[in-house]
Amino acid sequence: MRRQLIVMVKEPRPGRVKTRLGRDIGMTAAAWWFRHQVARLLREVEDPRWHLSLAVSPDRVGMTSRVWPAHLPRLPQGPGNLGDRMGRLLRNAPPGPVCIIGADIPGIRAAHIARAFDALGRHDALVGPAHDGGFWLIGLRRTGRVPDGLFQGVRWSTAYALRDTIDSLDGQRVALTDQLRDIDTAADLRALRSPGTQP
Repeated sequence: MRRQLIVMVKEPRPGRVKTRLGRDIGMTAAAWWFRHQVARLLREVEDPRWHLSLAVSPDRVGMTSRVWPAHLPRLPQGPGNLGDRMGRLLRNAPPGPVCIIGADIPGIRAAHIARAFDALGRHDALVGPAHDGGFWLIGLRRTGRVPDGLFQGVRWSTAYALRDTIDSLDGQRVALTDQLRDIDTAADLRALRSPGTQP
């Protein structure tokens, strides 16, 4: 069964994407940063070892957008909170292991994705922690059905999101992979550029 990597992206419009970063550096600059960050990320993670697709938002605009590479398959994220959208993507993906990643993590390399899929060979689920208590990757081996309670009760955008997500994987053998830094604020950008800082 083929490995599936799904990257969640938003249309890079000022005021619609990276708004917390936009409050620090301006909405246009934040949208520009996101657009170029995603382009770099997609070049890095497009790899023959897995099938890459984009989960786009907003659905209608994202499916026809010229911003993203035309050769990559696209899936609509659909309505609901982050857990609703990721849960649907995990349940509707073709058979086989699947990983979902965010697009605002500059440190992601193909090697991180390869390690994640390798770990799914030994575990039911995998989570990649972020520095802020959230996570940058969620993966399921999917040898059985996706847990009904997945993402229920997760306190999104808090320091508890990772812990809550692991708790919602009750009964699954869960592994943690590399910790990486996502970018939400200007302070995150400064930390990323500081010598000796982990990505």
